[in-house]
Amino acid sequence: MDVPVLDPATATTVAGGIPTPRSDDPTWWRSAVIYQLYIRSFADGNGDGTGDIAGVRQHLGYLKELGVDALWFTPWFASPLADGGYDVSDYRRIHPAFGELAEAETLIREALELGIRTIIDVVPNHVSSEHEWFRAALTAGPGSPERERFWFHPGVGPNGDGMPTHWVSNFQGETWTRTTNPDGTPGEWYLHLFTPEQPDLNWNHPDVRREHEDVLRFWFDRGVAGVRIDSAALLVKDPALPEVTGLEGAGEHPNTDRDEVHDVYRSWRAVADEYPGTRVLVGEVWMPDPVRFTNYLRPDEMHTAFNFDFMGRPWSAGELRESIDSMLAAHAPVGAPSTWVLSNHDVTRPVTRYGRADSSFSFADKRFGIPTDLELGTRRARAAALLTAALPGSLYLYQGDELGLPEVEDLPATARQDPMHFRSNGVDPGRDGCRVPLPWAGDEPPFGFAPQGSSPWLPQPADWGRYSVAVESADPGSMLSLYRSAIAIRRDLEGDESFAWLESAEGVLCFARGAGFVSVTNLGTVPIDLPEHETVLLSSHELVDGRLAPDSTAWLKTRA
Repeated sequence: MDVPVLDPATATTVAGGIPTPRSDDPTWWRSAVIYQLYIRSFADGNGDGTGDIAGVRQHLGYLKELGVDALWFTPWFASPLADGGYDVSDYRRIHPAFGELAEAETLIREALELGIRTIIDVVPNHVSSEHEWFRAALTAGPGSPERERFWFHPGVGPNGDGMPTHWVSNFQGETWTRTTNPDGTPGEWYLHLFTPEQPDLNWNHPDVRREHEDVLRFWFDRGVAGVRIDSAALLVKDPALPEVTGLEGAGEHPNTDRDEVHDVYRSWRAVADEYPGTRVLVGEVWMPDPVRFTNYLRPDEMHTAFNFDFMGRPWSAGELRESIDSMLAAHAPVGAPSTWVLSNHDVTRPVTRYGRADSSFSFADKRFGIPTDLELGTRRARAAALLTAALPGSLYLYQGDELGLPEVEDLPATARQDPMHFRSNGVDPGRDGCRVPLPWAGDEPPFGFAPQGSSPWLPQPADWGRYSVAVESADPGSMLSLYRSAIAIRRDLEGDESFAWLESAEGVLCFARGAGFVSVTNLGTVPIDLPEHETVLLSSHELVDGRLAPDSTAWLKTRA
């Protein structure tokens, strides 16, 4: 069946008929507010306990009222869900629990009618062990063309009992799993930088490159405005499979940030540029070196990449200013905007994180039983929301952060599903705590996430009614009201990427944006006087005698 190409920039098909959204600016992505939607936990439309496309369609009005420009869906494809959908078995089918392809196409069109674009998640480093390619490779056996699409390798030692390398998994543990031959004898090993259910693809193989370019076209043809690229720096491996020594030069690591990976994204950019409007490539690039990070953002590669540095910093004026300065400076030479994000589906929620003695974030440091002050954390999360929303670039918002949801740290052991928890032998609490289904309305579970009587796939805390959309919508002082107001005011800054620090006291971040806009964040311990201004546009916390309290941010209108 021929699919008419849907243009998110104008929201019209070749045949026409789709209304024009709020903006047809091809640079919309440079300052967009993008809402990360973890579909399993957003809204359940059919009562089976799992969020789905039907649930999202029912709440598009909520997203429109919030004011977002685009939705980023974490993987909604066919998958055994060994890693929350990041183990894709078929990119051209929707997971049956989430809906069908026709529903996804309808959702994309309905969102565009409201001026909301759609970004999907692509996972190029690996596929599911249930993917037809991998099943064919297991059947075909050693030396077959089917195995060349992956990293099958004999073991070391007399009987091949040793793993080919001792690379460490991003999920902790081993990175190689041994196969079994049809006669029951031990076979070759295959590489998986994540779980054994996620075999790594060989990006030196033309089939792998061709298939992913076809997948991009498949979804761009259906109106998708961009793709978020998972684990973007990991694709290319050194065929010699050397051990990691820690002494590798830039671009020479055996499996991370190799220079050859940029050829992949140049080809992807060429595909994206075939389409009308701007089809955005957004990279998940965990790279501490700012120069290596922004290499992915050169004009013929990705448009943007996630700025995880800011998200990982503690609640400290010096730390946050250093992050802002380094990110803006790194992006400047390539002309790309920075992204600003406080959390995502992998990270401890801000209201919990910012209430801890160590308010920074590191995967290696995640543990059970870390004390937190939720009142303090919520106060700081409100201030951080305004701080990030005022910075130049695009803003990413993870679902539920606009409600001030805390991390759910007391999930029953039987409910936990995240492989990071199990592969750490239970030391790491995993990421399930930030993936608990949203509360929409009501005083008891499932709080409107699903029809009454349904059991969500992860249990919700009994007191989550106070965080529900219904309750917060009626409260002008709620986190939701703060986000709605901030996003609305932020519209006036669109298109202006100017930024200048203003003189301020120690522990204070004060900067100007555009003509007549100033943001002030007090990370100190005492109230401060506000700089000269005409009006307070918005404040994360009530002013005290006209002064800005600790752990608060205010937006000011100043004389232009």
